[in-house]
Amino acid sequence: MDGLATGLAFAQSLAFAQTILAGKGFEEMPVLLLATTASPAVAGQGVLQTSLEAIVLGIVQGITEFLPISSTAHLIIFTDILGWKDAWDKAAIDALQFGSVIAVVWYFWKDIQQILSGAWAALRAKDWQREEWKLLVGIAIGTIPALAGGLLLKLLKVSLDQAIIIAVMSIVMAMLLGLAEKVGRRKRGFDQLQVSDGILVGLGQMIALLPGASRSGSTLTTALFLGLQRDTAARFSFLLGIPTLAIATLVQAKDVLDKGDMLIPLLVAIFSAFVFSYLSIAWLMGFLRRQSTWVFVWYRLALGTALLIAVANGLLT
Repeated sequence: MDGLATGLAFAQSLAFAQTILAGKGFEEMPVLLLATTASPAVAGQGVLQTSLEAIVLGIVQGITEFLPISSTAHLIIFTDILGWKDAWDKAAIDALQFGSVIAVVWYFWKDIQQILSGAWAALRAKDWQREEWKLLVGIAIGTIPALAGGLLLKLLKVSLDQAIIIAVMSIVMAMLLGLAEKVGRRKRGFDQLQVSDGILVGLGQMIALLPGASRSGSTLTTALFLGLQRDTAARFSFLLGIPTLAIATLVQAKDVLDKGDMLIPLLVAIFSAFVFSYLSIAWLMGFLRRQSTWVFVWYRLALGTALLIAVANGLLT
């Protein structure tokens, strides 16, 4: 808090100096001092309340990022219904993903080490058939489509965060996931992955550019269509999604650095997202070893239908 007070005092002094240099009268000083004291993000509610909101949004982000139900959809819905959009705009919401990035890297750290060290050994020995080499190449190539698509949308300044799109994509992905459960053979394990799996799952990841589709949902669905076992499909989809999630978070959330007053709430939200992301990954990996994904199919159908009803009745835009 001392640092924040110092920063505000400096801003007030700067505003005072600019006013004097511009030849303005002292009667304008109260307005200027008030304008430099707080930004709209936390005006009228304080750091404590915003931090409580951060805990809730971190929980939502953590639970929904890696379950195939779309974190973007749930965060947009929560901030809209609860009226938190002023403080938690898109840049702040995107920043929550840092917690999820840390969690997935931590959970799969041994896999990451094994892939990198094995790929390095394969490169030195020119053993292009080594499992780790094929995994690394597949992940690298599979990362390109989603990053290219996301960059294109950003350059074109296309905004797709609309309730109707979320609702439709939730239903569409539910049907695709259900179809993958029906027709997927689920016979291939992690040691049978090929470069082509990374490319195809990476192409499937592009669907997640549409809000409501879910990054984990689109990659898991694609992997099931390719005949991977459920837990292998989840494990591979998470590993393939790490570069995309990390890079997208860095690019999309850079604007939040201008929100000095949101530093504490953002740190709280990121920590909350980290804890619940880790728990979510651990739970899902165990669940998919024993159960199917039908529970997520029915949930997505219910969510999409509820959103369509809400949009039709003017409750969401």
